[in-house]
Amino acid sequence: MTSTTAPARALPKHPVLTVSLTTGSFDEQLESILALARDRCSAYVCCVNVHMAIEALEPVFSKIVNEADLATPDGVPMLHVLNIFHHAKQERVPGNDLMPALLARAATQGIGVFLYGGQPDTLRTISARANQENEGIRIAGTHSPPFAPLERMDLDEEAERINSSGAGLVLVSLGCPKQERFMAAMKGRVNAVMVGVGGAFLLYAGLDKRAPKWMRDFSLEWLYRLWLEPGRLWKRYLVTNTRFVILYLKARITGQVDQRRMA
Repeated sequence: MTSTTAPARALPKHPVLTVSLTTGSFDEQLESILALARDRCSAYVCCVNVHMAIEALEPVFSKIVNEADLATPDGVPMLHVLNIFHHAKQERVPGNDLMPALLARAATQGIGVFLYGGQPDTLRTISARANQENEGIRIAGTHSPPFAPLERMDLDEEAERINSSGAGLVLVSLGCPKQERFMAAMKGRVNAVMVGVGGAFLLYAGLDKRAPKWMRDFSLEWLYRLWLEPGRLWKRYLVTNTRFVILYLKARITGQVDQRRMA
């Protein structure tokens, strides 16, 4: 089957500091992804949080995120900036919620799903849960690639692995920014829509815990993650959150929400 490119976006995007976020309800964005999957369009979706927005200060990565077919508002701070500057009433569209919703709809619509990334045991656990909870789901394939830089991966071989499965939806968990760089490089090679869901694999497999809803509502999910993994995350959050606050303050002072040329 020849790879097709995605049709014109049905949902608009708006600039939010270093990225442009797709607007539309959770169900509208979910259906837009499923439409790409049904048509076997070669496309990719970024779930944008603060970490990704700060990574997008780097021009090449910024281009990758901003050329995504959808860039969903994953993080609450991103959502707040979007709603404040654009007077929107946008709801959050996080990867942690998209993944189970996509699996459920894929089962009812006969869309094959490929799980790409994570450890073999994690993929087996996800597949088992998905089959248990979603009657008729077709997990077309799974693959746990070796830990290696993107430049050392044989992308044509990876594309053949996915395409031969017949999947229309690829859930990707390689961590930011690698998974976004991977999806951008695979667009035009893979006959499916790729969705970068990151840590949603571990959450769905029961190997990770989500912050309580009240913490998520108050933009404190990062604090919960820091409490769970202080040794690994303290430096990232200190730098990332500080840079995000600076970008936000610049935007408030200047009235310019698109900070890509000002950062």
